[in-house]
Amino acid sequence: MSRTEEIRNALQHVFHPTQLDVIDESEQHRGHAGYQEGGESHFHVVIRAEAFSGQSRIARHRSIHSALGAALIAKIHALSLDVDVP
Repeated sequence: MSRTEEIRNALQHVFHPTQLDVIDESEQHRGHAGYQEGGESHFHVVIRAEAFSGQSRIARHRSIHSALGAALIAKIHALSLDVDVP
C-alpha cells in the first residue's frame, strides 16, 4: 500500500470526512532535503469533517498526527494540513 493510501485510509477511518484530498507534492521538492526518489515524501492534506468542530487549529493538527500514527509520520518528510469543518 502506498503512503498516500495509508494516509487516506487512516484519516477516513478516524474522521469520516465529507472531503478528503491527499496530494503528493514530492516532485515539487526534487533536489531539496527529504526528497525521496519515487515521491511520497511531501504531502498536502485537505480535510473537512464534523469531528473538528469546536477544536483549535493546534488540536486539529494534533488529532491528525495521532490518527496517522508515529510510524507513518516518521516515513513522511513534510505534511501540510488544511483542516476545517464542512
